Amino acid sequence: LPRMAVSLELGLRLLLLFCLDGPRRGQPGAQADRVPSASNTLVWGPGLDANVVLPARFFYIQAADSSGRNLTTSPGEKTFEVKIKSPGEHLTRIWLQVLDRKDGSFLVRYRMYATYSDLHIHVLLKNEQVANSPFLLKGPVYHEGCDCPQPSGSVWEARMGCPDSFPQIDTDLSVFSSVDPDRNAQEVPQRFGQRQSLCHYTVKDNKVYVKTFGEHVGFRIFMDSILLSLTRKVRLPDVEFFVNLGDWPLEKRKPTDQIHPIFSWCGSNNTLDIVMPTYDLTESVLETMGRVSLDMMSVQASTGPPWPEKNATAFWRGRDSRQERLELVKLSRAHPDMVDAAFTNFFFFKHDESLYGPLVKHVSFFDFFKYKYQINIDGTVAAYRLPYLLAGDSVVFKQDSGYYEHFYNELRPWEHYVPIRADLGDLLEKIRWARSHDEEVKKIALAGQQFARNHLMGDKILCYYYKLFKQYAELQISEPRVRHGMEQVEQPGDDLFPCFCHRKRPKDEL
Repeated sequence: LPRMAVSLELGLRLLLLFCLDGPRRGQPGAQADRVPSASNTLVWGPGLDANVVLPARFFYIQAADSSGRNLTTSPGEKTFEVKIKSPGEHLTRIWLQVLDRKDGSFLVRYRMYATYSDLHIHVLLKNEQVANSPFLLKGPVYHEGCDCPQPSGSVWEARMGCPDSFPQIDTDLSVFSSVDPDRNAQEVPQRFGQRQSLCHYTVKDNKVYVKTFGEHVGFRIFMDSILLSLTRKVRLPDVEFFVNLGDWPLEKRKPTDQIHPIFSWCGSNNTLDIVMPTYDLTESVLETMGRVSLDMMSVQASTGPPWPEKNATAFWRGRDSRQERLELVKLSRAHPDMVDAAFTNFFFFKHDESLYGPLVKHVSFFDFFKYKYQINIDGTVAAYRLPYLLAGDSVVFKQDSGYYEHFYNELRPWEHYVPIRADLGDLLEKIRWARSHDEEVKKIALAGQQFARNHLMGDKILCYYYKLFKQYAELQISEPRVRHGMEQVEQPGDDLFPCFCHRKRPKDEL
Protein backbone atom coordinates (compact mmCIF):
# COMPACT_ATOMS: atom_id res chain seq x y z
CA LEU A 1 0.00 0.00 0.00
CA PRO A 2 2.73 2.60 0.76
CA ARG A 3 4.29 1.97 -2.69
CA MET A 4 0.88 2.36 -4.35
CA ALA A 5 0.25 5.59 -2.47
CA VAL A 6 3.61 7.02 -3.52
CA SER A 7 2.96 6.03 -7.15
CA LEU A 8 -0.47 7.68 -7.06
CA GLU A 9 0.96 10.87 -5.57
CA LEU A 10 3.72 10.92 -8.17
CA GLY A 11 1.22 10.37 -10.97
CA LEU A 12 -0.92 13.29 -9.81
CA ARG A 13 2.14 15.51 -9.59
CA LEU A 14 3.27 14.56 -13.10
CA LEU A 15 -0.23 15.14 -14.48
CA LEU A 16 -0.38 18.58 -12.86
CA LEU A 17 3.06 19.42 -14.18
CA PHE A 18 2.10 18.34 -17.72
CA CYS A 19 -0.94 20.63 -17.65
CA LEU A 20 0.96 23.70 -16.45
CA ASP A 21 2.34 26.23 -18.90
CA GLY A 22 5.30 27.15 -16.71
CA PRO A 23 9.01 26.95 -17.55
CA ARG A 24 10.31 23.73 -19.03
CA ARG A 25 13.71 22.09 -19.22
CA GLY A 26 16.21 24.11 -21.17
CA GLN A 27 14.24 27.39 -21.12
CA PRO A 28 16.08 30.42 -19.74
CA GLY A 29 15.32 31.09 -16.11
CA ALA A 30 13.47 27.83 -15.54
CA GLN A 31 13.54 26.86 -11.84
CA ALA A 32 16.32 29.31 -11.10
CA ASP A 33 14.89 30.06 -7.66
CA ARG A 34 13.71 26.55 -6.78
CA VAL A 35 15.64 24.09 -4.66
CA PRO A 36 14.79 20.52 -3.63
CA SER A 37 13.00 19.86 -0.37
CA ALA A 38 13.97 16.73 1.55
CA SER A 39 10.47 16.20 2.92
CA ASN A 40 8.61 16.73 -0.39
CA THR A 41 10.96 14.80 -2.66
CA LEU A 42 9.65 11.38 -3.67
CA VAL A 43 11.57 8.10 -3.58
CA TRP A 44 10.09 4.87 -4.97
CA GLY A 45 10.83 1.82 -7.10
CA PRO A 46 11.47 -1.94 -7.09
CA GLY A 47 14.97 -1.56 -5.66
CA LEU A 48 13.39 -0.69 -2.30
CA ASP A 49 11.69 -4.10 -2.03
CA ALA A 50 13.77 -6.97 -0.66
CA ASN A 51 11.64 -9.49 -2.58
CA VAL A 52 12.45 -8.03 -6.01
CA VAL A 53 15.69 -9.66 -7.18
CA LEU A 54 17.24 -8.09 -10.28
CA PRO A 55 20.72 -8.23 -11.80
CA ALA A 56 20.94 -4.53 -10.98
CA ARG A 57 18.32 -3.24 -8.57
CA PHE A 58 17.04 0.29 -9.11
CA PHE A 59 14.78 2.99 -7.72
CA TYR A 60 13.92 6.61 -8.48
CA ILE A 61 14.21 10.01 -6.82
CA GLN A 62 11.93 12.82 -7.99
CA ALA A 63 13.11 16.16 -6.69
CA ALA A 64 10.37 18.51 -5.47
CA ASP A 65 10.52 22.00 -3.98
CA SER A 66 9.12 23.28 -0.69
CA SER A 67 5.68 23.77 -2.27
CA GLY A 68 5.57 20.14 -3.41
CA ARG A 69 6.05 20.94 -7.09
CA ASN A 70 8.32 18.64 -9.07
CA LEU A 71 11.55 20.03 -10.46
CA THR A 72 11.85 19.49 -14.22
CA THR A 73 15.50 20.38 -14.68
CA SER A 74 18.53 19.00 -12.90
CA PRO A 75 19.26 20.52 -9.49
CA GLY A 76 22.82 19.23 -9.87
CA GLU A 77 24.39 15.81 -10.38
CA LYS A 78 25.58 15.58 -6.77
CA THR A 79 22.36 16.85 -5.16
CA PHE A 80 21.43 13.53 -3.56
CA GLU A 81 23.71 11.14 -1.73
CA VAL A 82 22.75 7.48 -1.38
CA LYS A 83 24.31 5.04 1.08
CA ILE A 84 23.51 1.34 1.34
CA LYS A 85 24.60 -0.55 4.43
CA SER A 86 23.96 -3.89 6.03
CA PRO A 87 23.97 -3.77 9.86
CA GLY A 88 26.68 -5.94 11.32
CA GLU A 89 28.62 -6.17 8.04
CA HIS A 90 32.05 -4.59 8.04
CA LEU A 91 32.11 -4.35 4.24
CA THR A 92 29.00 -4.19 2.04
CA ARG A 93 29.86 -5.56 -1.40
CA ILE A 94 27.54 -3.37 -3.44
CA TRP A 95 28.32 -1.18 -6.46
CA LEU A 96 26.11 1.92 -6.38
CA GLN A 97 25.47 4.70 -8.90
CA VAL A 98 23.18 7.74 -8.76
CA LEU A 99 22.29 8.71 -12.34
CA ASP A 100 21.04 12.22 -13.04
CA ARG A 101 18.30 12.05 -15.69
CA LYS A 102 18.50 15.86 -16.15
CA ASP A 103 14.72 16.25 -15.81
CA GLY A 104 14.49 16.68 -12.05
CA SER A 105 14.58 12.94 -11.44
CA PHE A 106 17.39 10.53 -10.60
CA LEU A 107 17.78 6.82 -11.19
CA VAL A 108 19.66 4.99 -8.45
CA ARG A 109 21.01 1.57 -9.36
CA TYR A 110 23.03 -0.89 -7.37
CA ARG A 111 24.44 -4.34 -8.05
CA MET A 112 24.93 -6.69 -5.12
CA TYR A 113 27.76 -9.20 -5.09
CA ALA A 114 26.67 -10.98 -1.94
CA THR A 115 23.46 -11.71 -0.03
CA TYR A 116 22.65 -9.79 3.17
CA SER A 117 20.36 -10.38 6.10
CA ASP A 118 19.05 -6.80 5.89
CA LEU A 119 19.81 -3.61 3.99
CA HIS A 120 19.41 0.00 5.05
CA ILE A 121 19.17 2.49 2.16
CA HIS A 122 19.80 6.12 3.10
CA VAL A 123 18.81 8.87 0.65
CA LEU A 124 20.26 12.19 1.78
CA LEU A 125 19.94 15.82 0.75
CA LYS A 126 22.64 17.90 2.45
CA ASN A 127 22.84 15.24 5.17
CA GLU A 128 19.07 15.35 5.73
CA GLN A 129 17.05 12.16 5.23
CA VAL A 130 14.80 12.37 2.14
CA ALA A 131 11.15 11.25 2.10
CA ASN A 132 10.85 8.03 4.16
CA SER A 133 14.59 7.41 4.29
CA PRO A 134 16.18 5.30 5.60
CA PHE A 135 14.43 2.51 3.74
CA LEU A 136 14.72 -0.84 5.49
CA LEU A 137 14.88 -3.97 3.37
CA LYS A 138 14.12 -6.88 5.69
CA GLY A 139 16.14 -9.85 4.55
CA PRO A 140 17.36 -12.02 3.42
CA VAL A 141 18.15 -9.74 0.47
CA TYR A 142 19.47 -12.00 -2.30
CA HIS A 143 22.02 -11.07 -4.92
CA GLU A 144 21.63 -12.03 -8.58
CA GLY A 145 23.69 -15.21 -8.31
CA CYS A 146 21.66 -16.67 -5.45
CA ASP A 147 19.67 -19.77 -6.40
CA CYS A 148 16.55 -19.38 -4.25
CA PRO A 149 13.42 -19.42 -6.43
CA GLN A 150 10.03 -18.24 -5.22
CA PRO A 151 7.83 -21.39 -5.38
CA SER A 152 4.70 -19.47 -6.37
CA GLY A 153 4.71 -17.82 -9.78
CA SER A 154 1.71 -15.67 -8.93
CA VAL A 155 3.41 -14.36 -5.79
CA TRP A 156 6.56 -13.58 -7.79
CA GLU A 157 4.54 -11.76 -10.48
CA ALA A 158 2.75 -9.66 -7.88
CA ARG A 159 5.98 -8.68 -6.16
CA MET A 160 7.58 -7.80 -9.48
CA GLY A 161 4.59 -5.71 -10.50
CA CYS A 162 4.18 -7.69 -13.73
CA PRO A 163 1.33 -6.55 -16.00
CA ASP A 164 -1.65 -8.86 -16.37
CA SER A 165 -0.76 -9.52 -19.99
CA PHE A 166 1.55 -8.58 -22.84
CA PRO A 167 -0.22 -7.96 -26.18
CA GLN A 168 2.53 -9.56 -28.27
CA ILE A 169 2.44 -12.80 -26.25
CA ASP A 170 -1.33 -13.02 -26.65
CA THR A 171 -1.03 -12.40 -30.40
CA ASP A 172 1.80 -14.88 -30.93
CA LEU A 173 0.18 -17.71 -28.98
CA SER A 174 -3.30 -17.17 -30.43
CA VAL A 175 -2.44 -19.20 -33.55
CA PHE A 176 -1.77 -22.30 -31.43
CA SER A 177 -4.80 -24.02 -29.96
CA SER A 178 -2.41 -26.51 -28.36
CA VAL A 179 1.26 -27.50 -28.37
CA ASP A 180 2.49 -31.09 -28.47
CA PRO A 181 6.10 -31.38 -27.18
CA ASP A 182 6.35 -35.00 -28.40
CA ARG A 183 5.42 -34.06 -31.97
CA ASN A 184 7.59 -30.94 -31.99
CA ALA A 185 10.59 -32.91 -30.71
CA GLN A 186 10.35 -35.09 -33.81
CA GLU A 187 9.29 -32.62 -36.49
CA VAL A 188 11.07 -29.34 -35.70
CA PRO A 189 14.62 -30.78 -36.05
CA GLN A 190 13.57 -32.43 -39.32
CA ARG A 191 12.21 -29.15 -40.73
CA PHE A 192 14.82 -26.70 -39.48
CA GLY A 193 17.68 -28.58 -37.83
CA GLN A 194 19.80 -29.11 -40.94
CA ARG A 195 19.73 -25.57 -42.35
CA GLN A 196 19.18 -23.40 -39.25
CA SER A 197 20.75 -23.01 -35.84
CA LEU A 198 18.38 -24.03 -33.06
CA CYS A 199 18.31 -24.80 -29.38
CA HIS A 200 15.88 -27.38 -28.02
CA TYR A 201 15.19 -26.54 -24.36
CA THR A 202 13.37 -28.35 -21.61
CA VAL A 203 12.80 -26.85 -18.19
CA LYS A 204 11.99 -29.71 -15.82
CA ASP A 205 11.71 -29.37 -12.04
CA ASN A 206 13.16 -25.87 -12.49
CA LYS A 207 16.35 -27.22 -14.08
CA VAL A 208 17.38 -26.28 -17.61
CA TYR A 209 18.36 -28.81 -20.30
CA VAL A 210 19.39 -28.12 -23.89
CA LYS A 211 20.36 -29.74 -27.19
CA THR A 212 21.66 -27.71 -30.11
CA PHE A 213 21.20 -28.11 -33.87
CA GLY A 214 23.28 -26.43 -36.58
CA GLU A 215 26.77 -24.96 -36.71
CA HIS A 216 26.37 -21.43 -35.34
CA VAL A 217 25.03 -21.91 -31.84
CA GLY A 218 27.14 -19.40 -29.91
CA PHE A 219 24.12 -17.18 -29.28
CA ARG A 220 22.65 -19.84 -27.01
CA ILE A 221 24.62 -18.10 -24.24
CA PHE A 222 21.91 -15.42 -24.07
CA MET A 223 19.10 -17.95 -23.78
CA ASP A 224 21.01 -20.05 -21.28
CA SER A 225 21.64 -16.96 -19.17
CA ILE A 226 18.06 -15.69 -19.03
CA LEU A 227 16.70 -19.16 -18.22
CA LEU A 228 19.23 -19.64 -15.41
CA SER A 229 18.53 -16.16 -14.08
CA LEU A 230 14.77 -16.79 -14.04
CA THR A 231 15.02 -20.21 -12.41
CA ARG A 232 17.11 -18.67 -9.62
CA LYS A 233 14.28 -16.23 -8.91
CA VAL A 234 11.04 -18.14 -9.52
CA ARG A 235 9.99 -21.71 -10.11
CA LEU A 236 9.20 -22.03 -13.82
CA PRO A 237 6.55 -24.42 -15.07
CA ASP A 238 7.78 -27.54 -16.84
CA VAL A 239 8.06 -26.43 -20.44
CA GLU A 240 9.71 -27.60 -23.67
CA PHE A 241 10.39 -25.33 -26.65
CA PHE A 242 12.70 -24.51 -29.59
CA VAL A 243 14.68 -21.28 -29.94
CA ASN A 244 15.86 -19.90 -33.27
CA LEU A 245 19.40 -18.55 -32.86
CA GLY A 246 19.47 -16.75 -36.22
CA ASP A 247 18.39 -13.26 -37.15
CA TRP A 248 15.46 -14.10 -39.38
CA PRO A 249 12.20 -15.57 -38.06
CA LEU A 250 11.53 -19.05 -39.47
CA GLU A 251 7.91 -20.23 -39.44
CA LYS A 252 6.44 -19.06 -42.77
CA ARG A 253 3.45 -21.39 -43.06
CA LYS A 254 -0.08 -20.09 -42.87
CA PRO A 255 -2.13 -20.58 -39.68
CA THR A 256 -4.21 -23.15 -41.57
CA ASP A 257 -1.10 -25.25 -42.26
CA GLN A 258 0.69 -27.55 -39.81
CA ILE A 259 2.80 -24.89 -38.12
CA HIS A 260 5.45 -25.31 -35.46
CA PRO A 261 6.09 -23.00 -32.50
CA ILE A 262 9.50 -21.38 -32.84
CA PHE A 263 10.79 -18.80 -30.34
CA SER A 264 12.72 -15.97 -32.00
CA TRP A 265 14.19 -12.61 -31.01
CA CYS A 266 12.47 -10.87 -33.89
CA GLY A 267 9.14 -11.29 -35.68
CA SER A 268 7.86 -10.31 -39.10
CA ASN A 269 4.55 -9.79 -40.88
CA ASN A 270 5.30 -12.87 -43.01
CA THR A 271 6.09 -15.31 -40.21
CA LEU A 272 4.44 -16.81 -37.14
CA ASP A 273 7.39 -17.03 -34.76
CA ILE A 274 6.88 -16.43 -31.04
CA VAL A 275 8.79 -13.26 -30.21
CA MET A 276 11.04 -12.74 -27.18
CA PRO A 277 12.98 -9.63 -26.12
CA THR A 278 16.06 -9.40 -28.33
CA TYR A 279 19.31 -11.02 -27.25
CA ASP A 280 20.83 -7.54 -27.14
CA LEU A 281 18.23 -6.16 -24.73
CA THR A 282 18.31 -9.41 -22.73
CA GLU A 283 22.08 -9.22 -22.29
CA SER A 284 21.93 -5.55 -21.35
CA VAL A 285 19.51 -6.42 -18.53
CA LEU A 286 21.55 -9.34 -17.24
CA GLU A 287 24.88 -7.49 -17.49
CA THR A 288 23.82 -4.02 -16.32
CA MET A 289 26.75 -2.61 -14.32
CA GLY A 290 28.66 -5.62 -15.60
CA ARG A 291 30.40 -6.23 -18.90
CA VAL A 292 28.10 -4.09 -21.08
CA SER A 293 28.08 -0.30 -21.20
CA LEU A 294 24.90 0.29 -23.23
CA ASP A 295 21.80 -0.48 -21.22
CA MET A 296 18.42 1.07 -20.51
CA MET A 297 19.65 2.78 -17.34
CA SER A 298 22.93 4.23 -18.63
CA VAL A 299 21.13 5.83 -21.58
CA GLN A 300 18.80 7.72 -19.25
CA ALA A 301 21.76 9.55 -17.73
CA SER A 302 23.43 10.28 -21.08
CA THR A 303 20.82 12.10 -23.14
CA GLY A 304 23.02 14.92 -24.33
CA PRO A 305 22.35 18.66 -24.14
CA PRO A 306 18.93 20.19 -23.38
CA TRP A 307 16.43 20.11 -26.24
CA PRO A 308 16.98 23.70 -27.50
CA GLU A 309 20.73 23.07 -27.72
CA LYS A 310 20.50 19.85 -29.75
CA ASN A 311 21.42 19.86 -33.43
CA ALA A 312 18.23 19.96 -35.54
CA THR A 313 19.57 17.34 -37.96
CA ALA A 314 18.49 13.74 -38.47
CA PHE A 315 21.32 11.46 -37.34
CA TRP A 316 22.30 7.87 -38.18
CA ARG A 317 25.38 5.65 -37.97
CA GLY A 318 25.70 1.94 -38.68
CA ARG A 319 26.71 -0.75 -41.14
CA ASP A 320 25.54 -1.50 -44.68
CA SER A 321 23.07 -4.29 -43.87
CA ARG A 322 20.14 -3.05 -46.00
CA GLN A 323 19.62 -1.27 -49.32
CA GLU A 324 17.65 1.53 -47.65
CA ARG A 325 20.72 2.33 -45.57
CA LEU A 326 22.63 2.97 -48.79
CA GLU A 327 19.83 5.29 -49.89
CA LEU A 328 19.98 7.08 -46.55
CA VAL A 329 23.69 7.82 -46.99
CA LYS A 330 23.00 9.11 -50.52
CA LEU A 331 20.28 11.34 -49.09
CA SER A 332 22.71 12.65 -46.51
CA ARG A 333 25.20 13.63 -49.16
CA ALA A 334 22.54 15.44 -51.16
CA HIS A 335 21.08 17.20 -48.08
CA PRO A 336 23.84 17.48 -45.45
CA ASP A 337 21.97 20.30 -43.73
CA MET A 338 19.09 17.90 -42.94
CA VAL A 339 20.60 14.41 -42.61
CA ASP A 340 23.90 13.28 -41.09
CA ALA A 341 24.22 9.60 -42.04
CA ALA A 342 27.36 7.56 -42.67
CA PHE A 343 28.67 4.00 -42.51
CA THR A 344 31.02 2.78 -39.82
CA ASN A 345 31.46 -0.66 -41.43
CA PHE A 346 31.00 -2.33 -44.82
CA PHE A 347 30.13 -6.01 -45.05
CA PHE A 348 27.09 -6.70 -47.24
CA PHE A 349 27.80 -4.25 -50.11
CA LYS A 350 31.59 -4.25 -50.15
CA HIS A 351 31.61 -3.77 -53.93
CA ASP A 352 29.83 -0.42 -53.40
CA GLU A 353 32.20 0.91 -50.76
CA SER A 354 33.71 3.41 -53.21
CA LEU A 355 30.23 4.82 -53.86
CA TYR A 356 29.06 5.10 -50.26
CA GLY A 357 32.30 5.45 -48.35
CA PRO A 358 34.60 6.44 -46.93
CA LEU A 359 33.89 4.88 -43.58
CA VAL A 360 33.68 7.17 -40.59
CA LYS A 361 34.81 6.51 -37.05
CA HIS A 362 32.40 4.96 -34.58
CA VAL A 363 30.45 7.47 -32.54
CA SER A 364 29.63 6.79 -28.90
CA PHE A 365 25.96 5.93 -28.70
CA PHE A 366 25.49 8.58 -26.02
CA ASP A 367 26.73 11.21 -28.50
CA PHE A 368 23.79 10.37 -30.76
CA PHE A 369 21.67 12.49 -28.43
CA LYS A 370 23.46 15.65 -29.45
CA TYR A 371 20.93 15.51 -32.30
CA LYS A 372 17.18 16.07 -32.03
CA TYR A 373 16.16 13.51 -34.64
CA GLN A 374 17.22 9.86 -34.56
CA ILE A 375 16.63 7.66 -37.61
CA ASN A 376 15.71 4.05 -36.85
CA ILE A 377 16.08 1.95 -39.99
CA ASP A 378 16.10 -1.84 -40.35
CA GLY A 379 19.30 -3.82 -40.63
CA THR A 380 19.16 -7.49 -41.55
CA VAL A 381 15.95 -7.51 -39.50
CA ALA A 382 14.59 -4.97 -37.00
CA ALA A 383 17.23 -2.56 -35.72
CA TYR A 384 17.78 -3.65 -32.14
CA ARG A 385 18.87 -0.17 -31.02
CA LEU A 386 15.29 1.17 -30.85
CA PRO A 387 14.83 0.65 -27.07
CA TYR A 388 17.91 2.75 -26.38
CA LEU A 389 16.93 5.46 -28.87
CA LEU A 390 13.52 5.76 -27.23
CA ALA A 391 15.11 6.02 -23.78
CA GLY A 392 16.96 9.18 -24.78
CA ASP A 393 15.21 12.51 -25.17
CA SER A 394 15.57 12.88 -28.93
CA VAL A 395 12.65 11.99 -31.17
CA VAL A 396 12.80 8.77 -33.17
CA PHE A 397 11.99 8.73 -36.89
CA LYS A 398 11.02 5.08 -37.28
CA GLN A 399 10.94 3.40 -40.68
CA ASP A 400 7.77 1.47 -41.51
CA SER A 401 8.85 -2.14 -41.34
CA GLY A 402 7.63 -5.70 -41.70
CA TYR A 403 9.92 -6.68 -38.81
CA TYR A 404 9.14 -6.08 -35.16
CA GLU A 405 10.41 -6.60 -31.62
CA HIS A 406 8.35 -7.75 -28.67
CA PHE A 407 7.11 -4.26 -27.77
CA TYR A 408 6.40 -2.69 -31.18
CA ASN A 409 2.66 -3.27 -31.11
CA GLU A 410 2.39 -1.10 -28.01
CA LEU A 411 4.09 1.84 -29.73
CA ARG A 412 1.87 4.45 -31.40
CA PRO A 413 2.99 6.54 -34.41
CA TRP A 414 2.84 10.29 -33.78
CA GLU A 415 2.58 9.57 -30.07
CA HIS A 416 5.86 7.76 -29.35
CA TYR A 417 7.71 8.29 -32.65
CA VAL A 418 7.48 9.95 -36.06
CA PRO A 419 6.75 7.36 -38.78
CA ILE A 420 8.61 7.42 -42.10
CA ARG A 421 7.96 5.33 -45.20
CA ALA A 422 9.87 2.11 -45.75
CA ASP A 423 11.61 3.60 -48.82
CA LEU A 424 12.45 6.79 -46.87
CA GLY A 425 10.64 8.78 -49.54
CA ASP A 426 9.08 11.16 -47.00
CA LEU A 427 12.05 11.55 -44.66
CA LEU A 428 12.99 15.07 -45.79
CA GLU A 429 9.35 16.12 -45.61
CA LYS A 430 9.08 14.79 -42.04
CA ILE A 431 12.27 16.59 -41.00
CA ARG A 432 10.92 19.87 -42.38
CA TRP A 433 7.67 19.27 -40.49
CA ALA A 434 9.59 18.55 -37.28
CA ARG A 435 11.60 21.75 -37.57
CA SER A 436 8.43 23.80 -37.87
CA HIS A 437 6.60 21.95 -35.04
CA ASP A 438 9.31 21.88 -32.40
CA GLU A 439 7.12 21.78 -29.28
CA GLU A 440 4.94 19.02 -30.73
CA VAL A 441 8.00 16.98 -31.66
CA LYS A 442 9.47 17.46 -28.20
CA LYS A 443 6.29 16.01 -26.66
CA ILE A 444 6.61 12.96 -28.95
CA ALA A 445 10.23 12.54 -27.86
CA LEU A 446 9.30 12.66 -24.17
CA ALA A 447 6.36 10.28 -24.67
CA GLY A 448 8.71 7.79 -26.34
CA GLN A 449 11.14 8.21 -23.48
CA GLN A 450 8.41 7.58 -20.91
CA PHE A 451 7.32 4.46 -22.82
CA ALA A 452 10.85 3.07 -22.61
CA ARG A 453 11.08 3.86 -18.90
CA ASN A 454 7.74 2.15 -18.21
CA HIS A 455 7.99 -0.90 -20.51
CA LEU A 456 11.62 -1.73 -21.28
CA MET A 457 13.43 -1.81 -17.94
CA GLY A 458 14.86 -5.02 -16.51
CA ASP A 459 11.90 -5.89 -14.30
CA LYS A 460 9.50 -5.80 -17.26
CA ILE A 461 11.85 -7.88 -19.42
CA LEU A 462 11.98 -10.61 -16.76
CA CYS A 463 8.19 -10.43 -16.45
CA TYR A 464 7.84 -10.84 -20.22
CA TYR A 465 9.94 -13.99 -20.32
CA TYR A 466 8.14 -15.51 -17.36
CA LYS A 467 4.65 -14.77 -18.72
CA LEU A 468 5.67 -16.17 -22.10
CA PHE A 469 6.89 -19.48 -20.66
CA LYS A 470 3.90 -19.70 -18.35
CA GLN A 471 1.29 -19.14 -21.07
CA TYR A 472 3.12 -21.40 -23.52
CA ALA A 473 3.34 -24.18 -20.91
CA GLU A 474 -0.43 -24.02 -20.47
CA LEU A 475 -0.84 -24.98 -24.16
CA GLN A 476 1.17 -28.22 -23.84
CA ILE A 477 -0.85 -31.41 -24.29
CA SER A 478 1.97 -33.88 -23.65
CA GLU A 479 4.54 -33.98 -20.88
CA PRO A 480 7.75 -31.96 -21.43
CA ARG A 481 10.67 -34.38 -21.36
CA VAL A 482 14.42 -34.31 -21.01
CA ARG A 483 15.13 -35.75 -24.47
CA HIS A 484 17.98 -37.94 -25.63
CA GLY A 485 21.11 -35.88 -26.19
CA MET A 486 20.10 -33.01 -23.92
CA GLU A 487 22.61 -31.74 -21.39
CA GLN A 488 21.90 -29.83 -18.21
CA VAL A 489 22.80 -26.15 -18.17
CA GLU A 490 24.44 -25.73 -14.79
CA GLN A 491 24.02 -22.72 -12.57
CA PRO A 492 27.30 -20.81 -12.19
CA GLY A 493 29.06 -21.51 -8.94
CA ASP A 494 29.74 -18.84 -6.33
CA ASP A 495 32.41 -20.15 -3.99
CA LEU A 496 33.39 -16.68 -2.78
CA PHE A 497 29.93 -15.46 -1.72
CA PRO A 498 27.59 -18.45 -1.46
CA CYS A 499 24.02 -17.82 -0.41
CA PHE A 500 21.79 -19.96 1.76
CA CYS A 501 18.22 -20.11 0.56
CA HIS A 502 15.67 -19.66 3.34
CA ARG A 503 12.89 -21.30 1.32
CA LYS A 504 12.14 -24.97 1.78
CA ARG A 505 13.05 -26.88 -1.38
CA PRO A 506 10.60 -29.32 -2.95
CA LYS A 507 11.47 -32.96 -2.18
CA ASP A 508 12.45 -33.65 -5.78
CA GLU A 509 15.23 -31.06 -5.50
CA LEU A 510 16.70 -32.29 -2.23
